[in-house]
Amino acid sequence: MNKTAKYQMTIIVPVYNEQDSIYRLEKELGTYLQKAAVSSCVLFVNDGSKDESLQRIREICQRNNAFYFISLAQNGGLSAALKAGIDTAQSEWIGYIDADLQTTPEDFNLLLQYINDYEMVIGIRVGRKDNFVKKMSSKIANGYRRMMTHDGIIDTGCPLKIIRTSYAKKFPLFDGMHRFLPALIQLQNAKVKQVPARHFPRQEGESKYHLINRLAGPFMDCFAYRWMKKRYINYHIDQKKI
Repeated sequence: MNKTAKYQMTIIVPVYNEQDSIYRLEKELGTYLQKAAVSSCVLFVNDGSKDESLQRIREICQRNNAFYFISLAQNGGLSAALKAGIDTAQSEWIGYIDADLQTTPEDFNLLLQYINDYEMVIGIRVGRKDNFVKKMSSKIANGYRRMMTHDGIIDTGCPLKIIRTSYAKKFPLFDGMHRFLPALIQLQNAKVKQVPARHFPRQEGESKYHLINRLAGPFMDCFAYRWMKKRYINYHIDQKKI
C-alpha cells in the first residue's frame, strides 16, 4: 500500500545535492506536521544527488513515521523530480516546497485556508532575501511569462504551492514544467489563488540556477507552452455505460 494515501496532503521536497539542509528539513518539516491544518506527510524526491543527500534522507525517514522518499536513478532536473513526486503521491492534496527552505513549511497553513475554493494555492514571496541579480532576473522572467501565457500569476517561481492531486497528475511532463504549474492547471479550467508568504535567505548549499538558466530557459519554454495551449485536450465525461 502507498502510505501517502493515509494523509490529506503529501509535501513533495525535491532534493539535489542538499546534504547540508537535510537535518534542518527534518526539524522544520517535523515541527510543521505536528501543527498542520490537515493530516500531512513528507515525500522526499532525491534527484540523483552526488553528495550525502540520499544517505541522510534514508536516515531521517527511518526515524520519522510520516517521512517517505523515492530516489531517481539519475539527475533529471527539478521538473522531473517534481513530476515523479506527483505521480507517486496518493493523497487528496500535494504540497510543494524547495529543500533550501527559503520558504517555511509553516506557511502551508496560510495556503490551506483556500483549498475548498481553489484547485491550486501558491505563495507570493514577500520581502525576498535574494541578491539583486537573482531578483531582477526573476522579475524579468515572471513579466515575460505573464505576457506570453496570460496566467496572471505574480510569482510563479515561489517554491510554496498546494495543488489538488487529481489535477496535478494531468500535468504534461517536459523540462521546465515547474515554471508553468499555474498556467498548466488553468488549461484544466482550474482556479488559482495567490497568497503572500515569507521568504528567507539560503543558509546552506548553493543555488542550482544562474542568470542564463533563469532567463533563457523560461523564454524558450513560453513558446512551448503557447504551442501546447492551442492543442491541449480537455474533456469531461458526463454519462457512461461500460
